Amino acid sequence: MVEINGSEGGGQLVRSALALSMLDGEPVTVTDIRGDRSTPGLKPQHAAAVRTAASVADAAIDGAVVESDSVSFAPDGLSGGHYEAEIGTAGSLTLLFDTFLPLAAAIDEPLSITAAGGTDVKWSPPLSYYRSVKLPVLRQFGVAAAVECERTGFYPAGGGRATLHLWPSTVSELDLSRRGPATSARVFSKASAALAEGEVADRQADAATDALEGLGIEPVERRTTYVTSDSPGSVLTVRVDVAGTPAGFDAYGAPSKPAEAVANEVADRIRWFRESEAAVDPHLADQLLVFLAFVGGRVPIPKVSDHVSSSLALLETFGHDVTLDRSGEAPTLVGDRPRRTD
Repeated sequence: MVEINGSEGGGQLVRSALALSMLDGEPVTVTDIRGDRSTPGLKPQHAAAVRTAASVADAAIDGAVVESDSVSFAPDGLSGGHYEAEIGTAGSLTLLFDTFLPLAAAIDEPLSITAAGGTDVKWSPPLSYYRSVKLPVLRQFGVAAAVECERTGFYPAGGGRATLHLWPSTVSELDLSRRGPATSARVFSKASAALAEGEVADRQADAATDALEGLGIEPVERRTTYVTSDSPGSVLTVRVDVAGTPAGFDAYGAPSKPAEAVANEVADRIRWFRESEAAVDPHLADQLLVFLAFVGGRVPIPKVSDHVSSSLALLETFGHDVTLDRSGEAPTLVGDRPRRTD
C-alpha cells in the first residue's frame, strides 16, 4: 500500500495518484486531501474521478465522497469499454480526463469515458486546449486519443458533456529537448449564444489576431463559435506552433471583462513563454510527468511550480525516478531510469 500525504498538490495529486495506482497495479491511500485549502477534502470532480477509476480498474475504494479528507483505492486490473462520470457541478472535465489519459499506454482494448460537468472553466485547461494542443503533442509520441464535445459547460452551472476516447498505444520516449522559433498560430474563440449579440467571440479572435501579428507570429487558422450553454461564458485559446510542437495559451471571459482584455491576457502569456527556454507551456509542464515516469524523456519546462514539485515527490513515493535538471537555461524534467523494485 502506497501512502500519500495529500495536504499539498491539490486535486492534481489525487488524479496522478489514481493514474499511477492503476498503471502500477498498487493500492494507494491519500490522506489530508487538499488540507492546505480553505475548503479541504474531495470536491465533486475529485470524487467522480475516484468512482470512475474504480469502475475502470475494478478497484475497491473507500472515502470517495465529497468533502472526504482521505481515500483508499485498490485496483485489480484494467478494463476497456465505455464509462460515465457525473460530476454534478461545473467541475473540470479536462482535469478529470487527465486521470485516465496515461492509461492509453497500458490498456488492451479501447476505453472511452463520457463526463458531465464543466468543459471550459477557470483554473483548468479548456477543451479547445485539450483538442488542439495537449492531444496533438502526445500523438507525436504514439498516444492514440481523441476528445469530442457534445455540449459546452461554463461556470457556474456546468451542464457540459464530453467524451475521451483512448486506444491501446505504444508510447515512445518524450523527447522535447529542442525548441525552435514560433512559426505560426491558430486562434480558437468560443462564447455562449447569449453573448453573440455583443460579438464576444469575434472580438476575442480579432484582438488575438492583432496581438499575434504584433508579435511577428502569423495566424494561419481562426475558428469562432457560439454555443448553447446553461451559463454565459467565453474562452480564448491560441495554439502557437513551435518547430512542429504546439504550445497553448488560454484565458476566460468574465462579467465586466472586455473581450479585448481576454486576448491581451493570452498575448502576455505567449510573450512570457517566448522569453523562456521551455519546450512546453505551463499546462503541460506538470501533466506530462506520469508519461515521463513510464516512457522516459526530457522536457524543458517554464518554471518549477508547486504542482511540479508535489508530482515529483509523488512519483518518488511510487518508486519512479523522474528528476529535475537545473543545469541548463530552463529547468528540465528527466525520466530515464526503470522503476525501482526494492
